[in-house]
Amino acid sequence: MSEPVLADLTTLRVGGAASRLLTATTTDDLVAHALDAFDDHEWLVLGGGSNLLVADQGFDGTVVLVRTTGVDAERDADGVTVRVAAGEPWDPFVATTVANGWTGLEALSGIPGTVGASPVQNIGAYGVELADVLTRVEFLDAATGERAWVPAAELALGYRTSTLKHGRRGVVLTVEFRLGFAGEQGVPVRYAQLAGSLGVDLGALVPPSTVRDEVLRLRGSKGMVLDGDDHDTWSAGSFFTNPIVSPAFAETLPTDAPRWPAGDDVKLSAAWLIEHAGVHRGYAVPGSRAAISSKHTLALTNRGGATAAQVAELARFVQVTVLNRFGVSLVPEPVVVGDLLG
Repeated sequence: MSEPVLADLTTLRVGGAASRLLTATTTDDLVAHALDAFDDHEWLVLGGGSNLLVADQGFDGTVVLVRTTGVDAERDADGVTVRVAAGEPWDPFVATTVANGWTGLEALSGIPGTVGASPVQNIGAYGVELADVLTRVEFLDAATGERAWVPAAELALGYRTSTLKHGRRGVVLTVEFRLGFAGEQGVPVRYAQLAGSLGVDLGALVPPSTVRDEVLRLRGSKGMVLDGDDHDTWSAGSFFTNPIVSPAFAETLPTDAPRWPAGDDVKLSAAWLIEHAGVHRGYAVPGSRAAISSKHTLALTNRGGATAAQVAELARFVQVTVLNRFGVSLVPEPVVVGDLLG
């Protein structure tokens, strides 16, 4: 039997073969397969493959493919507690919350991947982060082999990061959320672009279904909703995080460079930096099948037949160009498997 090719399991559609693939369809299977994988010299947990760049040489180890399902909800007078199996696809789960009148996740519609991956990145969009509604995760610790619930407060959730991404090795089995109810008033719009596209003031109350529909439309216009026929969606989403810099450094940038408060620091727009450094939508290194999305500067895409090396080459070109122009180091957002970006 041929080795499983990881390009078939990732949204960038690049990456070589894995030595071994174990598929978990129940949480008990996931625990057993993970414990087996922990004994291997290299192992990787794979959900939707939407935030992953795998080298063309593949992965010399065990891949645990998470395909577990199940949603359990407990409603009370103040809201609803929802526990979700790690393998549930993210956007269909969000659609379920909106259909049931549960609030808190509607602005995170259209994000690819699985529920179990959502706390790893502390996913966020349109003024909402997972940390706003995450209460805890059920976690299988690779160091101890123990299975336990870990409160969100212990995950060091930050901008596109957590201890699950940096330091705490193991497998997310279940994710628990605390959501609200829409009632008759709706939910507040927390992001200026979303408010503008809806034609309402920032903070205005809007039905969750309306928020979801508009978010899906906005994401689709940027190539950020998966579509097998659209090469602009053959990506890992936003490839670089928005840089966080000191106020003093921010003052050295052009006055029209977008910026937002980030605690005591300043968050910049990676997309603006890339575009104004001269790397425009649709750009490709000559001879390469990897290119900047024609819809969104932050997405690095596979135009069909690209290799992981070509995606990495484009990423390095963007990093060097922005660094030379603005003195800002862009940090990749996807998990990189293999020696690709140095």
